[in-house]
Amino acid sequence: MPLPPTTTPSGDEPPIRGRDDACPGALRLHPADDGSLARIRVPGGLLTARQATVVGRVAEELGDGRLDITSRGNLQVRGLEAGCGAELAARLRTAGLLPSDRHDRVRNVVASPLSGLDGEGYADVTGWVRELDAVLCGGTPAEHGELSGLSGRFLFALDDGRGDVATLGADVTLIATPDGGALLRMAATACRAAGAGADRCVVADDVAQRGAGRGGDTPRAVLWVRGGDAPRAAALAAAEFLTRVRESGTRAWRVRELPAQHAVTTEGVAARLAAAGIDAVPRPDAPGPKTPQPPPAPGLVTGPEGRHAVSVAVPLGRADADQWRLLTALASRSGADELRMTPWRGVVLPGLSPDGARDACSALSEAGLVTAPDSPWLGVGACTGRPGCAKSLADVRADTARMVADTERAAGGTAWGAAGAARRAGDTARGAAGAARRAGDTARGAAGAGRVAGDTAPGDDRDEPGPGTGTGPDPGLVPEPGPEPGPGPGTAPLPVYVSGCERRCGHPGGRWVDALATGDAGYRIAVRGARRDTPEADSVDVTTEQLAGAVAAARGTT
Repeated sequence: MPLPPTTTPSGDEPPIRGRDDACPGALRLHPADDGSLARIRVPGGLLTARQATVVGRVAEELGDGRLDITSRGNLQVRGLEAGCGAELAARLRTAGLLPSDRHDRVRNVVASPLSGLDGEGYADVTGWVRELDAVLCGGTPAEHGELSGLSGRFLFALDDGRGDVATLGADVTLIATPDGGALLRMAATACRAAGAGADRCVVADDVAQRGAGRGGDTPRAVLWVRGGDAPRAAALAAAEFLTRVRESGTRAWRVRELPAQHAVTTEGVAARLAAAGIDAVPRPDAPGPKTPQPPPAPGLVTGPEGRHAVSVAVPLGRADADQWRLLTALASRSGADELRMTPWRGVVLPGLSPDGARDACSALSEAGLVTAPDSPWLGVGACTGRPGCAKSLADVRADTARMVADTERAAGGTAWGAAGAARRAGDTARGAAGAARRAGDTARGAAGAGRVAGDTAPGDDRDEPGPGTGTGPDPGLVPEPGPEPGPGPGTAPLPVYVSGCERRCGHPGGRWVDALATGDAGYRIAVRGARRDTPEADSVDVTTEQLAGAVAAARGTT
């Protein structure tokens, strides 16, 4: 169970932005305690094997050797030395990973990672991903406006109809429909508690259930467009948002942050689409996608015509050099010659034969990645912690690795690799993160090795550095933009998130177990709801050695 998405700021009052966003990119590096950080946008998480090879070499030769998968399916390289920016950019341009310098940070696109692979959904949205990216980077200003003005946190989601990424709280969402079209959906705009525009707020249970709005929000704009027009329509909807930002005189980064009187409306988007020759039909009562499906579970994915895929969870969203080389090699040998990174910090390898998929699962498990759906790492996340973040009070990744190993031992697993993995979890050398993932190895090897963190989905107002990929000291940088609150309590254990400081960068949405470092050897445990500042019950202070037991009790697994 991956962590639910990070939530948007709670309350009815949209945030007032006094500056442009500071999200890092491939050209705008962010200084952290362990060196500079670069974020490489990968729309839809789609990488060719060649591009994956280039990124791996960049991490090894310019960074610390590790790659972080973010909550938007992008990549981060840490430990970069000062002065390497020009070489980094040149390598990425050559590989087709930096098609437009001006649009580097706006190419934030998540897509259904199994689209076209498992026979589910209504359309293969990978074509939409590529077309939208091309429009974002090369659109005619006269039609789309200058989309480079979007913030680094603005998010597009392309859902093939299965309902996996439609729940991630994107600013602009396309949802494939069974008639070959798409629903174009804009995020809702939060109402101010009082003042102009407050009377336009709509509270309706049926609307909220469809995801068209939330209590205290203006209703979302929902339009039906032809599938062939969908990517261009999404770009035009983003252009409409920028127009509303200019009219409002604010510096809103996300649709939800617009004042209600300047909300993006169905009428406004429809008029812009009509001017561009796109037919759009208002669908205020349109149902959402199919019953929302969970993210891909680790393991084999059976597809049509005898082709298979492998879904892999990456512990705490961080792959070491050996793990990344293995993923790249397997992708290059598949019929698809690609890999897909997911908003849940995993990887999907498509185009494999049945035997090839089974062999890949075995190799990936041995390398410390998670290929079994019952891994104790799933649903567990952590921020960057020491040594990468100056604000952190502890090496939370090493502590998380030990916690998972202790949990497995208590459940009867062998965890033969736990001690070594935990030691390596806090290592600053290359491969530190990969070792941590091996913390939970079981005798079976598959589920245990690297049962990595189900680092949560796209984060709240912090682009990709959500769980597990914190960006360092600047609080404006961290997780990824904003998903709606995650699912409520159910039979599955609550997700747990281990944080090094009270910022809790990248924490999940919905109800979750908060493990907050109080020093080098202690944590405060509490269960929190959608409003992270309001624990549901009294917190409990424990030592690092007691962390596993206290978290298990809070999650409801003991």
